[in-house]
Amino acid sequence: MGTSYGVWKSLNIIIETLIMRIPFLTFILILCCLTGCSQNDTHDFHRPGKITIDPKRWYQLNNTTKGLDELFNGYQYDKLYTGAGTVLDNYDAYYPILAGEKMTIDSICFFDWEGSNEKQPMTIYAILDNWQKIPIAVFTGLRYNAWNGPDPKKPDIFALDKPVTNIRYLVINSWGNFPGEIEFYGPYTPPSPISKAKIKPVPLKNFFGINAFEWDFENPENPRQLDPSRLAAIKNFTGFRHYMDWDKLESTEGKYGFNPAYNGGWNYDTIYQWCKTQNIEVLACLKTIPPWMVATYPKDKQDGENTPLRYGKDPSDPLSYIEQAKVAFQYAARYGNNKKIDRSLLTMEPENNVRVGLNLISYIECDNERDKWWKGRKAYQTGREYAANLSAFYDGNKNKMGPGVGIKNADPTMKVVMAGQANPTTDYVRGMIDWCKEYRGYKPDGSVDLAWDIINYHFYANDASTDPSKKQTTGVAPETAMADSFANEFIQMSHQYAGDMPVWVTEAGYDINPNSPQKAPQINDKNALETEANWILRTSLLYAKSGIQKVFYYELYDDNPDNATKYATSGLINKDRSRRPAADYIFQTNKLFGEYTYKETINKNPIVDRYIYNNASMYVLVIPDEESRSETYTLDLGKSTNAYIYTPTAGSDNMRLVTKKTKNGKIDIEVTETPVFVTSFESK
Repeated sequence: MGTSYGVWKSLNIIIETLIMRIPFLTFILILCCLTGCSQNDTHDFHRPGKITIDPKRWYQLNNTTKGLDELFNGYQYDKLYTGAGTVLDNYDAYYPILAGEKMTIDSICFFDWEGSNEKQPMTIYAILDNWQKIPIAVFTGLRYNAWNGPDPKKPDIFALDKPVTNIRYLVINSWGNFPGEIEFYGPYTPPSPISKAKIKPVPLKNFFGINAFEWDFENPENPRQLDPSRLAAIKNFTGFRHYMDWDKLESTEGKYGFNPAYNGGWNYDTIYQWCKTQNIEVLACLKTIPPWMVATYPKDKQDGENTPLRYGKDPSDPLSYIEQAKVAFQYAARYGNNKKIDRSLLTMEPENNVRVGLNLISYIECDNERDKWWKGRKAYQTGREYAANLSAFYDGNKNKMGPGVGIKNADPTMKVVMAGQANPTTDYVRGMIDWCKEYRGYKPDGSVDLAWDIINYHFYANDASTDPSKKQTTGVAPETAMADSFANEFIQMSHQYAGDMPVWVTEAGYDINPNSPQKAPQINDKNALETEANWILRTSLLYAKSGIQKVFYYELYDDNPDNATKYATSGLINKDRSRRPAADYIFQTNKLFGEYTYKETINKNPIVDRYIYNNASMYVLVIPDEESRSETYTLDLGKSTNAYIYTPTAGSDNMRLVTKKTKNGKIDIEVTETPVFVTSFESK
């Protein structure tokens, strides 16, 4: 049990007696044991009363690249470093108390090792079950190589003036200066066991989406009509993430246009209608801010990718985002499936006809990469700030912002997708979830009233993916970049905190320029285009079995075919509208096996995965590395007498098919870094 305040009073009397009766060094040893704070390098003399802290449970509201593990690893001489280039100098880290878990903190110990931060102290708060936030400890680092208590004015007293109980969160507020170790003491009950997320397989066709623009459908010289020469390229993909700039919908504040859209005159009605007839799922990504909002910023801060609010507004207040939530309402009213909209709420420019309930859009994304740390504070939102943004966008902050505001108030069935995170860390989403707990509360079924329906992040596999401090030089195979580990973290986080909300990856891909830091390199006899094709298809297969629900690749065409800038040559379609090998592989796989869902992994290296559709099995075999390696694997097809082996083929509409006889149902397959698909019947 922890050392209570009353016990400390008794200990003071005992200590005064001991000082007079025992040698000084012996006294110091006894004092260490009694105080419960260790002076040992790697472990503690004491055990009773120390509260178990899971370092991985902390999440930080900043663009940090490392966690807080060193503060709680039992070794007080570790220097904590959370990463360079953080947007916020001062920020919070949260530690949620889980279901079944209880703690009362009566004592706190800080080990003071390096540095001092008297003017910018680290403060620990407790958020109680009534959401009251109270400070419980301060660390200033004024004593070197010594344990300190929670009050810098009384560093040798480790007990709190009053034990703190009914804790919902612990919060560390910091300026980047930390102690060597933190220890909490008091009565403690560990949390209930946390179940593991279950994979919910979806068809392979879900993993072949593409990022594109309206000019990929319509010729800028005739933007009101679909251009047949452009549509063939789109047909290679099953999903279209529409990069849609806000100013195209509302170039003048309060006046909306969709057919024509402004700043180009595009006809969104026909684009979306065509996509629906082709069974191409549209994700509309409403992004950037319009010029009339940009103009509210000082000239040195004007940027179309700033946070979507007027300059000077509070980014933590949902009301600050009312303009974006209004254009979202107008969009959902037109393209959702609710025909009972109050038309008096719709404001169109004269050349636009008011249309409602067209039932063309089921998903809308609230902006793009709101964690834009590279653009500074003006374009960066913390997870909690973005949750406030989403609350306005979703339903007008639970209908508190008046009529004509928010997606759900126009179409309750339209799904809101959170902006894809540039930095694939679950910290950001956990901050969003906890803001909703505090300010939106809970639904009647006990689940958190979240202001979005789909979790979304971006992941580009490269040699810095697992070590952000490393300088990126090249793209790498998805399996070597631990893409599956990131996917598993998001899916488990969704299971634990967000009711198993679906998780999407809306940007992934590679460049083909040999000087790009995101390049797909030549590997032995395979050129960059072939490597890209292998890695793109393997990315889809990896996510299909990880539990991710949808994938969209970046992007349809190159931004600049001759530029080595990252992402400038990520297009999957050539300038002449022909497919690159990556698009060939996507088209062929979807054509034959798009309806199949992942069932099980039979072997890990080489990878042998089984997919099923209508009680039929299909096997995917691939070497999961980038060394131009091959291996023979004996595949058991049961009672089948024939094996149909399909290999993706560049420059063709069809995979190459080889048919072989089995021996007692078994067949030897030559497995390479290009996936092969094997069935016991001919697929058509």
